[in-house]
Amino acid sequence: MQRVTSYLPAGTPSSNPIGKVVLPHDLRHLRRKLLHLENGDMVMLDLKEPVLFASGDMLVLEDGELIEIVAADEKLFEIKAKDRLHLIELAWHLGNRHLGAQIEEDRILILRDHVIRSMLEGLGATVSEISEPFQPARGAYHSHGNHSHGADHGHSHGHHSHD
Repeated sequence: MQRVTSYLPAGTPSSNPIGKVVLPHDLRHLRRKLLHLENGDMVMLDLKEPVLFASGDMLVLEDGELIEIVAADEKLFEIKAKDRLHLIELAWHLGNRHLGAQIEEDRILILRDHVIRSMLEGLGATVSEISEPFQPARGAYHSHGNHSHGADHGHSHGHHSHD
């Protein structure tokens, strides 16, 4: 079985990948894992540090061949606002709850959560159920390839107020 010990970020000029691995967002934070490719082959990912992979990143096999990371379709809420200022306000409410969000010019995508949907609709948002790849914005405390899942993200909530 071939091993992967390095990767190329999405957009790096490269030759055509020989395979693909399709993963949802919560399974793209990896360091060491047996990966099942679309074609049924398996490779062993073995990196020095954990990496939060994006769709389009390439895994480099020992023989130099490439495997492409592809974001799986996920069940999401598409959030539309009345205008740009309203979209910013909605993004603030989601960020205040530490929710992963993919923020775009005219919409925000989040994983489905019916309590949050009710809150957003109460704030005047239009919320639709969709299924597509999810690539939330990386937080201010995250660096590509040097973050351990579940680690303290730089501040606590116990000893200060947000006012």
